[in-house]
Amino acid sequence: MNVTLIAIPAVALYFFGGLFTGLRLFAAEGNWRPTRNLGLALGFAGLLLHGILLYQELFTVGGLNLSFFNAVSLAAWTVAGLLLVSSLTKPVENLAILALPLAAITIILDLRFPGTHLLSEHAGWELRLHVLTSMLAYSLLTLASAQALLLAVQDNHLRRHHPGGFIRALPPLQTMESLLFEMISLGFVLLSVALLTGFLYLEDMFAQHLVHKTVLSIVAWVTFATLLWGRYRFGWRGRKAIRWTLVGFAVLMLAYFGSKAVIELILKR
Repeated sequence: MNVTLIAIPAVALYFFGGLFTGLRLFAAEGNWRPTRNLGLALGFAGLLLHGILLYQELFTVGGLNLSFFNAVSLAAWTVAGLLLVSSLTKPVENLAILALPLAAITIILDLRFPGTHLLSEHAGWELRLHVLTSMLAYSLLTLASAQALLLAVQDNHLRRHHPGGFIRALPPLQTMESLLFEMISLGFVLLSVALLTGFLYLEDMFAQHLVHKTVLSIVAWVTFATLLWGRYRFGWRGRKAIRWTLVGFAVLMLAYFGSKAVIELILKR
């Protein structure tokens, strides 16, 4: 099957899903606003096509192809999937304004820059568990960082006594903050499992090609652990929580994709 025939409608559905979410948030009073369900339906349709595309790209005769842009696309698909499923029961659909267009961009990049980096089909379940929990942890903490950015905008508007516009479409600040820490807590648990399985089952987590990823992942783990401890012990919230979340995510992004980009795209290994 021609992957382009799947990729083009997937990209279009994602972009329109994000666009309609934005219109619902930013449309002036009295103007037409798309319904919440319309944006979600477009997102789910894009997610389905993206999943079919990933299946064809990832699963090869030689094993699981986790090349750089394949991995980025898989992470974006996981982020979009977690967001859309969570939106069925929680008020987090506003994050689609960022998550869906970014997922569309990863599809375009994956098509434009194909690559091969195989995880052998003979790899044990331990390694597969490590890869799965790592991807889920990154995806959840990506959502948390997007939630932190939205929370920062909301907090800034409220501090300046400008609660109008799209801020009215958001849940209360306390609800937004609770959702943020729910995402961080679950992401932190998954990140802990990913690090633990890495240390237990990988031959050498501090080998030359893994040392940067390992060290940065540990730094990110310490950052999120400190944030959760500060929340529990001192009631950290607001701008302090936002800063710690974004710092932890930035370090984690460097750990997951920074070293991979250097090895695959720059050093061509």
